[in-house]
Amino acid sequence: MEEIKIKDEFIKLGQVFKLSGMTDSGVEAKIVIQNGDVTVNGEVCLERGKKIRNGDVIRYKDKEIKVLA
Repeated sequence: MEEIKIKDEFIKLGQVFKLSGMTDSGVEAKIVIQNGDVTVNGEVCLERGKKIRNGDVIRYKDKEIKVLA
C-alpha cells in the first residue's frame, strides 16, 4: 500500500488521484470516480469532491493509497 502525506486537514478525492498518479489526468480521474470504480474505506464513492482525511484508504484497480496527515 502506497502512502501520501497531506498538509491540510483534508484533500479532495480528485486531488488524491492527481497527487498519487493513479490516473494520467484529472479528466480520467473524474470518469473512473463517476463510473463507480473507486472505493474509499471499502465503499464505492462517486463524489470527486469527497473530503479525504487522515487514515482514509482509496482503492482503484490494483492500487491502494493511504492518506496520512
